[in-house]
Amino acid sequence: MKVCVIGTGYVGLVTGVCLSEIGNRVLCVDNDDRKVSQLRGGKVHIYEEGLEELLAKNLESGNLSFTDDISAAIRESEIIFICVGTPPLPSGKPDLSAIDEVAREIGKSLNGYKIILNKSTVPIGTAKRIKKIINENTNPENEGFDFDIVSNPEFLKEGEAVKDAFFPERIVIGSGSQKAIDIMKKLYRPIIEQDFEYAKNNSHRKEKVPVVITDSVSSEFIKYASNAFLATKISFINEIANVCERLGANILDVTYGMGLDARIGPRFMQAGIGWGGSCFPKDVRALSYTAEEYGSPAGILNAVIQVNNQQRFKVIQKAMDFLGIIDDKIIGVLGLSFKPNTNDTREAPSITIINKFLELGAEVRVYDPVIKDYPEGLDPGAIMAVDPYGALERADLMVLVTEWDEFISLDFERLKNIMSGPNIIDGRNVLDREKLQEIGFNYSGIGTGTGTGTGS
Repeated sequence: MKVCVIGTGYVGLVTGVCLSEIGNRVLCVDNDDRKVSQLRGGKVHIYEEGLEELLAKNLESGNLSFTDDISAAIRESEIIFICVGTPPLPSGKPDLSAIDEVAREIGKSLNGYKIILNKSTVPIGTAKRIKKIINENTNPENEGFDFDIVSNPEFLKEGEAVKDAFFPERIVIGSGSQKAIDIMKKLYRPIIEQDFEYAKNNSHRKEKVPVVITDSVSSEFIKYASNAFLATKISFINEIANVCERLGANILDVTYGMGLDARIGPRFMQAGIGWGGSCFPKDVRALSYTAEEYGSPAGILNAVIQVNNQQRFKVIQKAMDFLGIIDDKIIGVLGLSFKPNTNDTREAPSITIINKFLELGAEVRVYDPVIKDYPEGLDPGAIMAVDPYGALERADLMVLVTEWDEFISLDFERLKNIMSGPNIIDGRNVLDREKLQEIGFNYSGIGTGTGTGTGS
């Protein structure tokens, strides 16, 4: 099929590359000339395992191409994916200006039946909004050309986006048009049936991917409700971890015991310093805003946000427990990205924590395996180290913020010898506490108390 993907961020680029891999002719559009040029040259601006290789392969085959001409791309395509950003406004309401602009361009460029598919995370009712804007901007000579709007939310986890695109837990199609639904099933058939080359002999391959057919409003709500529930689960277990610390219980044992209950399960039950990224923060706030707007205040969601914001400062409290006054202390921070296997720092806990340490007068050295430049929001007073050992030389405290595998396998005997103070705060509960204590470190996790922490 001829597919146009508008927007080449995380969602758009992964969607376009993966659709081309299963045999479609995909034209990706972006208004950033520099980004388009970079992608044409086979260079990916985001860190996602396997993405650059797939992009190069499909550029070479001719299945994938890039342009900044949105009008031409719309005219050449049967299916148009909208994958532009919807960042939060100060109120929490999503900014739909990019969605609106794309809808206007589609209206001006219609030249036959099209399926306009929204993959961006948007407020409830946006499908109707897009349809209205397209109709209002249709050129007189294009009147009579039919189109259908489909809500097809993405469920891509950063760091695992390619896997999630090819082996999703479900595909949601929201539309009132049976014609559009049938075409979308055809587009996704290789993924639904798991019948494509990349899936062969892949350990993530499924027997079949479930498809949820619903209306556009319910489809939009599925995305928001899913992310809000996962964020709630994390905030809940972080609050339980804080209580565990007070009582002397171990959150690792508590979550292991809870997770064996099939009604609860172990996923998203890892206590730590809270969630960040581009999805959970804005989606929880957006759903809370919508609930308030429609006269159904979401008290739980507001509490989820509050607990998460407070959780980052647990690290500051623990640092003060170790060091007393922070002023003039050297603190090594490992990890900038909000989670491992991505270079995304949007709303990352690391930035809040580092900036607070600097505000308190500490010298902060930072290392991340993939982020080498100062991300937006990070105080330039932080020192970017070239490796983890450089970040921790003469440090009074090590703070693990992002659970990259590289940090779990560090030479801690070496670290003990080069650090001024043998103090470690494990913000993700991934290090071996007993081993570190045997070496001579003072260790503090999140809610680990005095239990065994063996999970057995």
